[in-house]
Amino acid sequence: MWPFPSQAEAAAWEQLYRADGHQPWHLDAAATATAFATGYLGFTEITDVLSVSQVDREAWVAVGDRNDPHTRTAAAEVHLARYGAGPDAPWEVVGTRDSTFSLTAPRYGAEVTSPVTVGGRITGMDESIRVRVLRQGAPAPLGESCCTPAGGTDTPWSVSVLWRSPGAGVLTIVASTGSHRTAVERFTVTGVTSAGTTS
Repeated sequence: MWPFPSQAEAAAWEQLYRADGHQPWHLDAAATATAFATGYLGFTEITDVLSVSQVDREAWVAVGDRNDPHTRTAAAEVHLARYGAGPDAPWEVVGTRDSTFSLTAPRYGAEVTSPVTVGGRITGMDESIRVRVLRQGAPAPLGESCCTPAGGTDTPWSVSVLWRSPGAGVLTIVASTGSHRTAVERFTVTGVTSAGTTS
């Protein structure tokens, strides 16, 4: 999903790293997770790493808002995997591990067209869900929906999102909730592919 759209690009980075130490943060799961949240997703307040768990070639990094004094609850637990088989294979974000806020549709890796139905389950009170469709290199979201009301205990939520397709490629769908205290309290993501059509 991020930061490498393909295995070839991950392998190209490995060669650069071996040659001159290019962008060593790709070998740090926590640094990759926070860069994903702050840079790619645009959640500039999500800068705190609360925990890191690693098993073999997978890692789960809990990230949150350093500036929120009211809570130390993670906004998301970012799931990463090594992209490649070598010892210098970089970390790649492959999704989030979700408990109280999930994005289950479309399924991971699905090919989608516009409009796309996005949904999952949520636990909370007076929630407002924002959904965006992102692609690396695009100057702005390809599509966005805000703000879908939700709440309850393990309650389903769903919204249809119109988006413009720049052609075939890997996309990230991100759903987030916030409050008066902080713009992003929780977020969840999935990776899909564009069929290359435009609505």
